Amino acid sequence: MKESEIQSIKQRFGIIGNSQLLNQAINVAAQVAPTDMSVLITGESGSGKESFSKIIHSLSKRKHGQFIAVNCGAIPEGTIDSELFGHEKGSFTGAHEARKGYFEVTDGGTIFLDEIGEMPMSTQARLLRVLENGEFIKVGSSKVQKTNVRVLAATNVNLITAVENNKFREDLYYRLNTVPIYVPALRERGADIELLFRKFAYDFGEQYHVDPIKLTEGAKEALMRFRFPGNIRQLKNLAEQISVLEMNRTLDEETLKKYLPQNTSNLPALLDRKAQGEGSGDGFTERDILYKILFDMKQDMNELKKLVLQNAGDSTDRAEIMKEHGKLFSNMELKDEQFADFSEDPINSPVILSQDDYQDFDTDKVEDIAHETEQDDSLSIEKKEKELIIKALRKNRNKRKYAAQDLGISERTLYRKIKHYELED
Repeated sequence: MKESEIQSIKQRFGIIGNSQLLNQAINVAAQVAPTDMSVLITGESGSGKESFSKIIHSLSKRKHGQFIAVNCGAIPEGTIDSELFGHEKGSFTGAHEARKGYFEVTDGGTIFLDEIGEMPMSTQARLLRVLENGEFIKVGSSKVQKTNVRVLAATNVNLITAVENNKFREDLYYRLNTVPIYVPALRERGADIELLFRKFAYDFGEQYHVDPIKLTEGAKEALMRFRFPGNIRQLKNLAEQISVLEMNRTLDEETLKKYLPQNTSNLPALLDRKAQGEGSGDGFTERDILYKILFDMKQDMNELKKLVLQNAGDSTDRAEIMKEHGKLFSNMELKDEQFADFSEDPINSPVILSQDDYQDFDTDKVEDIAHETEQDDSLSIEKKEKELIIKALRKNRNKRKYAAQDLGISERTLYRKIKHYELED
């Protein structure tokens, strides 16, 4: 398709952007529109999937027929069959009269099933029959009815994974996925982010009778760096919020950041490998992060076990607990004198270190150990823990304070680990 034709479609449907992925999606939609093939539109929530269903319908021979968009995730499981296929009077409690379903109403037109991955399995079987034979049966009826409807579907979930987990019919997936269209996420569209923001800022300026928001170069760069998990919907909300609340109509980077939501999730975030120096070997890989989670869990469990034993009473009581739960305490051989180090708060009690303990390590020794560890592809958790500690020390030039911060553990715990793995002279 020519560039001019793609631009014409964008103007007609109010699509803004020039990214290659967006143009490719529009091109596929325009090419498949004249046919009656089923189309599966995939992409993240808020990326504009419904706009592509309207493009396909408007450019098809069914454009004069009815178009209905149905959000499958918003209809309760008990009523979705009735909504889609209709029902007979008295077929269930509250069915005081017969009702036509969407597939009957849109005969000769197009139905767009958004969030198709949320559709119940029983309804999927009914939908498959419509796609294969153009037939359906109303709820509470035994009469087979015919319909000539084109089905477009969209989802923001991985349907292949849903098929593997027996939450989506495999035959329905392949029947819907005759022609796939991928709608790119906003963060994949590059300079389109700024174009969309300017459009939204201008629209809201007119709506609220204020000057449109403008961004400095630094603010533009900050906007481009933000990931926008909510995609276009989130960007539009951001532009409206700033247009209403901000008195200064030109935003710099610092002011814009106040409106960008911060990452408050407690889940571990993967480190930017480029920022860490992918080829340097000093950064943490995704596998390192997973090992770190396991180590943290292991450390917490050991601390809890020590706390239980410390509060158990004398050595006889501790021996009884360890005997009764032998498997749980199999890796612990605690003696009475070890409990002398615990205060009333054994988890947070400090370890008193000498001045020598704060000195840097022998760099050559750490490098030698690191080299030996990197040559070992073993999956031993202790070896991987040792490897992770060495990486942190090497990255922070053997400064324990900063290495402990990178590892997400206390200096006290790191000190114990260093002693355990004999990482110092």
